Amino acid sequence: MSSSNAQNKIDVSDELSITLELNNPSSVINNATAQVRIQGGAPPYQYKWSNQNTSLNSNRAEGLIEGMDHSVTVSDSNGNTVSKTFKIPAKSITEIFNSNVQPAVDFLGAFLFWDPFASFGLYDPVVYIAKDDIGLPHIKNTAQEYHLKQWLVADGAEVVKNQEIAILEIDGLETKIITDFDGKLEHIASEGAHISIRRKPTSTDEPLLGTIQFENPRPLLHPNGDVVKNTIPFIVIWLMLGSIFFTLRLKFINIRGFRHSLGLAKGKYDDPNAPGSITHFQAMATAVSATVGLGNIAGVAVAISLGGAGATFWMFMAGFFGMSLKFAECSMGVKYRFIDAEGRIFGGPMNYLRYGLEKRNLKKLGKFLAALFAILGVGASFGGGNMLQSNQAFKIVSEQIPILEGQGFWFGIGFAVLVGIVIIGGIKSIAKFTEKVVPIMAILYILGCLVVIGGNIDNIGGAFLAIIDGAFSADALKGGFIGVLIVGLQRAAFSNEAGVGSAAIAHSASKTNNPIADGFASLIEPLIDTMLVCTMTALVLIFTGIHKEGGGMGGVELTSAAFGSVVSWFPVVLAVAVFLFAFSTMVSWSYYGMRSWTYLFGRSKNGELLYKLLYLVFVVLGASVSLGAVLSFADMMILAMSFPNIAGLFILAPEIYADMNVYLDKLKKGKLYINPKFAK
Repeated sequence: MSSSNAQNKIDVSDELSITLELNNPSSVINNATAQVRIQGGAPPYQYKWSNQNTSLNSNRAEGLIEGMDHSVTVSDSNGNTVSKTFKIPAKSITEIFNSNVQPAVDFLGAFLFWDPFASFGLYDPVVYIAKDDIGLPHIKNTAQEYHLKQWLVADGAEVVKNQEIAILEIDGLETKIITDFDGKLEHIASEGAHISIRRKPTSTDEPLLGTIQFENPRPLLHPNGDVVKNTIPFIVIWLMLGSIFFTLRLKFINIRGFRHSLGLAKGKYDDPNAPGSITHFQAMATAVSATVGLGNIAGVAVAISLGGAGATFWMFMAGFFGMSLKFAECSMGVKYRFIDAEGRIFGGPMNYLRYGLEKRNLKKLGKFLAALFAILGVGASFGGGNMLQSNQAFKIVSEQIPILEGQGFWFGIGFAVLVGIVIIGGIKSIAKFTEKVVPIMAILYILGCLVVIGGNIDNIGGAFLAIIDGAFSADALKGGFIGVLIVGLQRAAFSNEAGVGSAAIAHSASKTNNPIADGFASLIEPLIDTMLVCTMTALVLIFTGIHKEGGGMGGVELTSAAFGSVVSWFPVVLAVAVFLFAFSTMVSWSYYGMRSWTYLFGRSKNGELLYKLLYLVFVVLGASVSLGAVLSFADMMILAMSFPNIAGLFILAPEIYADMNVYLDKLKKGKLYINPKFAK
């Protein structure tokens, strides 16, 4: 697409006016630019953009969403201001689609990530900092030679905002360093020092010239001047409330039932004549394959880089409490399943929300919650469970195999064929695949992590000290204790899907006469997903120190850098693991989405086939098309599934508790079926 330019001029006075140059350079989404041209006024100028990633000192904003409203306010040194709201026209189909979906993302995000505590004034959400780092000027060239020619202010002296404090020579040209804040200057680089930079200028491990220590902590600001705030998202509160409630209500069944969970996973209680299609282990593997995905690698890396090492502790604790919530939903998923004359199984939250609540004289509420869950389930399966996975898998694999660059469509076709081979056969085929692949991919990844940790074993003391200290220290990161806590809890809640209800769909196909047995079988899933795989990712980042280098690097890039720091070719191992993680997630989510689809549109085989074909089309779309807002919305739908699901489980809690006690009594009295292979 050719560039499009628009001229918009505002005359506030004879002294200050601006012209905006708007540019949409291509059909790629979210790459529009806007540049301000100023006439008159008194420099220096300040530019307040609605885009939080654009600096107050920049007259150019990049990465803007086409078709959406944006704004800029320009101020001069005399206090004159001029503002402009503008929209860069969306021209390509993907741009138009993206801009139309973005408002829905904003709406759903406002609900999911609403902070009730801050809204009612129960705490101060503002993030404060005690110092400001004085870095090197960000020059666009990839290689720079810096010479700190002279400090203009002595070490330990007080400085004021906009004061000149040093003279820096960059490739032979002098520039003066000016402070952004009042405070006490502390030198880090020595006068006369030569600094060579040969990396991305956004990398956070660049050498610092010095720091400004504040007398009192100040709010941390986004580049555009907006105050940075920590939030305690309502979705995290909801998920953790459910996890803690069922842990207490079921009297720490996550601890009491863990040994029995291992027995079920081994097949000790598998009755080949019980109704259902798959074994307890296959159900567990299917559920784990859906949750162990890119979030365990990319998501954890971002969480640790933002929350520091201490986030690992809270992530681990969230996985621990999530075990009890998984127990509750998987037990009910089996109890309220329906098996037709052909042996096809229909189960999951849709069933226990509708029929479980109907038993308690809440028929209308049950039907509403079940339908809402199914709608969200279909959307989530196409987006977060499918397109997001294929999109990221292509990105990671193409980095290791350069010949694939720009071949997203053909990668998607090949990926769709592989997925189709597995999912066309239904839950039995999916279960046979996951029971083989899940152990392999988990072992492959964990072994890789252990090698990296082993290569940095000297850091073991400092690493665990950083985790414990960071988890409880109020100054653990920008934002303090609340920031660390929420980052850890949020990553775990999003990763293991406890409370989302997806695992209940997989377990509903389990061969069992005792629904509670699948509750016990599911206990091990958050342990594998969060307490093991996520924790291993975190330890790799902490042991290598890569988590401190978050700026300018994506989650997968951080983890890849940690792997590559020990063995140069280890990122290839990571790429293979990520591909398997993404593939297994897509396979399992195809079943979750299909069961949501059949609840909404009927149980016909033709309907199921139509869903599977649509699912494979979305595999190709995910790998070949940029659909930023669409993917964000669909990924949010996974989280939104927890609202109807946990609400229903709260109502069914007495039933779950009673059924659990009956089952435990049978177990204690030896009345449960034991597979002859395990009989003494």
